[in-house]
Amino acid sequence: MTSTTLSAALASHLAAAPLDHVTQEYPNKLDHVMGGPGDVQSPSALHPIFYGSFDWHSCVHGWWTLVTLYRLFPALPEAPAIRDLADRMLTADAVAGEVAYLHRPESAGFERPYGWGWLLMLAAELHRHDSVEGRRWAATLQPLADAFAERFKRFLPKSPYPVRVGTHMNTALALRFAIEYADLTGDGDLAVLCREKALSWHGQDRGAQVWEPSQDEFLSPALQVAELMRRVLPPADFAFWFRAYLPDGLPSVLLQPPLVTDRTDGKIAHLDGLSLARAWCLNGLAESLPAEDPRRTEARCAAERHVAAALPHIADDYMGQHWLASFVLLALAGHREDRA
Repeated sequence: MTSTTLSAALASHLAAAPLDHVTQEYPNKLDHVMGGPGDVQSPSALHPIFYGSFDWHSCVHGWWTLVTLYRLFPALPEAPAIRDLADRMLTADAVAGEVAYLHRPESAGFERPYGWGWLLMLAAELHRHDSVEGRRWAATLQPLADAFAERFKRFLPKSPYPVRVGTHMNTALALRFAIEYADLTGDGDLAVLCREKALSWHGQDRGAQVWEPSQDEFLSPALQVAELMRRVLPPADFAFWFRAYLPDGLPSVLLQPPLVTDRTDGKIAHLDGLSLARAWCLNGLAESLPAEDPRRTEARCAAERHVAAALPHIADDYMGQHWLASFVLLALAGHREDRA
């Protein structure tokens, strides 16, 4: 089987879509609780930076895609456009506007937990940059990252249960992203809290029931927990945990891409994202299992099947185009530097 790699040509293809849609205001699906008539405002009035890409969180991970590709492929033809757009959009005043939105009493649950995790992933990526502009963007965004890190610190201690669905409420994905941010930025309090919560929620998970896919899932409930624990546990401990988590090996339903019947339907189009999210988790699993474990090869082959199923369709319709490039990048490069 030929492995799909993140080539310069593919990187250019992935950059093209978010370059357009991170500033495309409409159509737009707001997560916005209104406290009065004065709160009836346009997306760009509410969110000075993240008003495009159909919804706030997709705009955030569209930016993550752009700045990640900017770092990994500095000679990318789209690199100057990415730099110019970031210089124009990622300003102190605009970040202050995003922070001010969070301080509204009505915004307490805004984008919890999916958007929280992705904003910290964007901040983590910017902390990897060595360029002058990358360091400037990281410093400019930091007040917003601090605000979301603080939200995690308030939310996790009062959360005795995880959310295991395959959509935006999934807590394993949010914790996984928050840990990456905490490790990269040296936020020891957040790192300890996230790891303690991961162990509390999932350390004793045994004999996982794999009831997927559901119709509108873009995350694998089963594999997302494994990806979180892969990051939390030392390799030997993870291998022991994983044997108990899926004692009969990888179920066949996780090895075959889901059927996508209508890519113009926003919910059904989620299933292309599921293929790519599974590929990300399966590749991580293959890296973490012992060399002699036959599931390594099984996981890698399954990951390639999932990428091959979704990649040709990421620009078929705006319902997928506004977010799927991010998940391709996760699938192909999500473990390249996740501990750097």
